[in-house]
Amino acid sequence: MADDIVYPLPAFHFSVSLDGEELGFSEVSGLTMETQVIEYRDGLSKSYGAMKMSGLPKNSNITLKRGIVPSNNKFFDWINKTKLNKPERKDLSIMLLNEEHSPVMTWKITKAWPVKVEGPSLKASGNEVAIESIELAHEGMTIENG
Repeated sequence: MADDIVYPLPAFHFSVSLDGEELGFSEVSGLTMETQVIEYRDGLSKSYGAMKMSGLPKNSNITLKRGIVPSNNKFFDWINKTKLNKPERKDLSIMLLNEEHSPVMTWKITKAWPVKVEGPSLKASGNEVAIESIELAHEGMTIENG
C-alpha cells in the first residue's frame, strides 16, 4: 500500500541546457506564464458585468544564478554582443530532474536574450560563494511534463 503514495518532486535537482551544453545553476526563478485578460461590455448587454476574453500572452523574465567560476565570462560576453534591436537570441531548456537524473518537467524557453547581468555583493567579512545572476527576456515558454 505504501508504494502507491506519490510524492511531489523536490525543487533542488535541476539542470539548464543552453547551446547544447548542460549548465549548473544554484537558482532559477521567473518560470511564469500568464495570459492577459481583455474585458469588454457594450451598452446593450443584458449583463451588468463585462465579458472576459483571453488576450496577449505575457512572459516574465527568467533569472539564473550561479557561483562565479574563474575564466568563464559567457554571460558577460553574451550581453556585450547585444546591440539595439539586435540581441543574440538563444533557446534554452530548464529541466526538473528525478533521482535517476532524468527530466520529469521541462520548461522550453524560446528566443531568450540577456537584459541584465549582475555580479556578486562583495563583503570583506562575508563567508559566502560569489554568485552572479543573469536575467533573460524571452518570447515564449512551453512546459512538458514527463
